[in-house]
Amino acid sequence: MWRDGELVATDFPLDDLDSWLADETALTWLDLCEPDRAVLDRLAEELRLDPLAVEDAIEPRERPKATRHASHTFFTCYAAELTSSADRAELRTGRVSGFVMPRGLITVRQADEVDMDVVLDRWNEDGMLAFGPSALVHGLLDVIVDEHFVTIQEMDDALEDLEDLLFDDRVASRAIQQRVYALRKALVQLRRIVLPMREVVASVMRLRLANPTSHRELDGLFNDLYDHVLRAAEWTESLRDMVTSVFETNLSLQDARLNTVMKKLAAWGAIIAVPTAVTGWFGQNIPYPGFENLWGLWQSALLILVGTVGLYLLFKKFDWL
Repeated sequence: MWRDGELVATDFPLDDLDSWLADETALTWLDLCEPDRAVLDRLAEELRLDPLAVEDAIEPRERPKATRHASHTFFTCYAAELTSSADRAELRTGRVSGFVMPRGLITVRQADEVDMDVVLDRWNEDGMLAFGPSALVHGLLDVIVDEHFVTIQEMDDALEDLEDLLFDDRVASRAIQQRVYALRKALVQLRRIVLPMREVVASVMRLRLANPTSHRELDGLFNDLYDHVLRAAEWTESLRDMVTSVFETNLSLQDARLNTVMKKLAAWGAIIAVPTAVTGWFGQNIPYPGFENLWGLWQSALLILVGTVGLYLLFKKFDWL
């Protein structure tokens, strides 16, 4: 609990929450990590939280959103982190939901993927705690959006590395395909949590403007946050085009390599056909020049050598081998 931006109390009993939230000079934050349903039901009854919002806070696959209820504003969003290895990339997500009260914020997390210590540091660094719950909401969303940017940058770097590997003959096409598919899957997951953030931030901004007691000092910060969300969404769209381009280029290179292999096989087949034709011809039961002499053997060997070397040089000239 803060008062005038200064920390007054921490780790206080849950029974004291309603009294702190009733204090008009206090700003209160309660963080619940993997809470029991009984705890949430108790808070919902004491603080008149909407049952649908409580259900959304514990639902495992709830989409990012922000809604207004009678006594509070509810929002939910996701943090993202990209973990990469030699052959694959995986996106780890962590959800945090919030109940914005007139004088406090209650956050609910199903796991500790979202590091609230970073959020707490952001609140203290910005010095915006004197501006009420909106400052807490801004700091939380700002940290999450910054993590989105870090994840998008890492994914962009991974795609650039894949582009460099496309024309490296030492890297197997199968390995590139596996990495492309892994990045494509991670990007789909990332887009599902980044794109709806535009609606979340826009809804929070509209609800703030509708509240006459909101501090106008935060308007510029929320506008900047919304701009960052738009940039993140546009960046993910460009990454989708890059993934598609890498995927299609890899397929085109595979077709080109297959055509090269078939061309080489056809060229070697033509080369092998020369000695086959010569030996087959001289192997017939008819007399041929030199069939009774040693020079006839050398003659056939010379024809094979000249024909084979000649075709090899011809195909090499046209880059068929």
